[in-house]
Amino acid sequence: MSNTMKASLPVIRRLPRYYRYITELKNNGTTRISSSQLAHIMGSTPSQVRQDFNCFGGFGQQGVGYSVELLHSEIEKLLFPEGRLRAVLLGAGNLGITIGNFVLKENTGVELVALFDSDNASIGNKLFGMEIMAFDELISFCQNEHVEII
Repeated sequence: MSNTMKASLPVIRRLPRYYRYITELKNNGTTRISSSQLAHIMGSTPSQVRQDFNCFGGFGQQGVGYSVELLHSEIEKLLFPEGRLRAVLLGAGNLGITIGNFVLKENTGVELVALFDSDNASIGNKLFGMEIMAFDELISFCQNEHVEII
């Protein structure tokens, strides 16, 4: 990955799209993909895919294709070199659910670690696999859990 300085701006701009599609493939259980298959998904050419990945050191083997897990891991390191940002969501109503779905599904580089709401009927319920907490727990939670985005 020492060749990252050779990547052009168009290549860098394509990385999030590669990451989104590769994450979908990974989540669907795909383990290998060819440059032709990935090009079809991306709407480009196999040559373009190979050139893009060669800017960062390759990742594939001729005739074998690319490991989806390796591509996912390497592109994630390129996009999020310092790791994902830890975030909490304030409000677990309709807008909060929409925002939470976006954060969790679109690979934004944000890790949703907690949900807070002022509605007593919501507090204690689970959403996105997390228990909704009361706003009065927000400050101590953020301090203890090193939250970066509120």
